[in-house]
Amino acid sequence: MARVKRGNVARQRRKKLLKAVKGFRGAQSRLFTVADRAFVKAGKYAYNDRRKKKGDFRSLWIIRINAAVREQGIRYSTFINLLKKKEIDLDRKQLADMAMNHPEAFKALVDSVKA
Repeated sequence: MARVKRGNVARQRRKKLLKAVKGFRGAQSRLFTVADRAFVKAGKYAYNDRRKKKGDFRSLWIIRINAAVREQGIRYSTFINLLKKKEIDLDRKQLADMAMNHPEAFKALVDSVKA
């Protein structure tokens, strides 16, 4: 059986990985074995945090809506409940955007829901 030299393939694989971990700290950006482990772990964090980001944004929207609604004299939970009873279908992202960028329209919405 003929001898197979894998030098090119292995070198290309290592170069590709080391290029991917270029900004990592210390040995994680220089030593292949350490970099390989760091790269896998970074991929896991990236995967999990893409899902976590959705909850983080929802929390942010709720905080913004609550702050804007408290200025009008009611609580967040009461406001959301009144919206559902009046069958106003605005999601939290839209409400938070309205509260930040169009406060007069948000105030009119809160007044109409309160009435």
